[in-house]
Amino acid sequence: MNTASARQRIVVVGGGFAGLNFVKHIDKKRYEVIIIDRNNFHSFPPLFYQVASSGLDPASISFPFRREMSKKRARGVRYHMGDVRSIDLAMHTVITQFETLTYDKLVIAAGTTNNFFGNTDLSKKVFTLKSTSEALRLRNEILGRLERASICADQQTRRKLLSFVVIGGGPSGVEVAGAIGEMKRYIISREYPGISADDVSVTIVEGSDRLLRSMSRQASEQALAALGSLMVDVKLNTLMDSYDDGTVSLHDGTTIHSDVVVWTAGITGEPLPVSGGDISRGPGGRILTDICNRVKGQHDVFAIGDIAYCESEDYPHGFPQLAQVAIQQGRHLARQLNGGRVVDPFVYTDRGSMATIGRNRAVADLGHLHLHGFTAWLAWMFIHLISLLGMRNKLTVLINWIWAYFTYNASLRLIIRASRYPEELSDSQDADFVNHT
Repeated sequence: MNTASARQRIVVVGGGFAGLNFVKHIDKKRYEVIIIDRNNFHSFPPLFYQVASSGLDPASISFPFRREMSKKRARGVRYHMGDVRSIDLAMHTVITQFETLTYDKLVIAAGTTNNFFGNTDLSKKVFTLKSTSEALRLRNEILGRLERASICADQQTRRKLLSFVVIGGGPSGVEVAGAIGEMKRYIISREYPGISADDVSVTIVEGSDRLLRSMSRQASEQALAALGSLMVDVKLNTLMDSYDDGTVSLHDGTTIHSDVVVWTAGITGEPLPVSGGDISRGPGGRILTDICNRVKGQHDVFAIGDIAYCESEDYPHGFPQLAQVAIQQGRHLARQLNGGRVVDPFVYTDRGSMATIGRNRAVADLGHLHLHGFTAWLAWMFIHLISLLGMRNKLTVLINWIWAYFTYNASLRLIIRASRYPEELSDSQDADFVNHT
């Protein structure tokens, strides 16, 4: 037990849906709780695509951890910024670039990162959408290309500048392609008169026979029709072979010329170097756990959220990597630890899934109820609004959505790039300071 306190210390790695819900429900009188995250804010991944398409600003979907820790349900939790470099299971320590923390119990809720299926070079060539900073990078690139195309006299060059390819037809791929398609249909003619909509191409490349494979076939067909109305080209049963020198080579022998390829085709569990023991990984690089979220082969180490993999009778291929699973797992594990015994199996209550393709265009599978079009879009907006942290964020997002709905305008089409740091200052040099706590 941690000698600095009569309470056992729980270290939580990751402040996403799983980690944050865990620390809100754990008994702070019984446990000393520390949450580690590389960012000093909790972000809302389902709306990253809206940041990338200039629909929302990053602050609207982000909430500072320290402000959240001052609220009643999380009061007493300590936030430490850091990127986990190593976990020593034998010594019960978590090491970041800034410090070494000891723990009595460890909860891994680090989530996932992009999966390039062994093609490491691809990570240097494509755009991704797994963080706020990645969403901002894509926003800057899209807007920068629109500005350059608006003053480009050569049509061939202009069309290459405005060729966007999305790899992967899951919810993220469909939503980002739909958002760019909306810009093509509604925004470009108004704000970029020098560009014709015909100069802009948006293509989704999906390896299976339909979009949104995790949803119903009806939802897939409706999503395909909605993307068609936004002038998005969809290539099904098509795999990408390679991407070099601005050329996407497809398995059927065709090519697409594009300098902006957005990769949403796969995810894998965050890699966390481990010593002093073993943490087994399953499909998708996810950590293998038992039905109580305990890491297999470990006694005081747990994994929850997207990084955890557990097979059950209802989910023989593991629980789906959805926000609701992470939220429910975080709360369930907290209740178990509050009771002093982790024995009750986790049971997932499926509250449905949904995806939006654009204004008045969405699909939702809510149990036996299927919605599409305007009704599904309203349901999607309501669910996402109530899921955001902070009343200010809820109001800001609602006002932005109402304003954009009636005016088709957004004041967020700003290209803001970070300036260069002085050579003497860099995040890497922070690694020289390690504090043992």
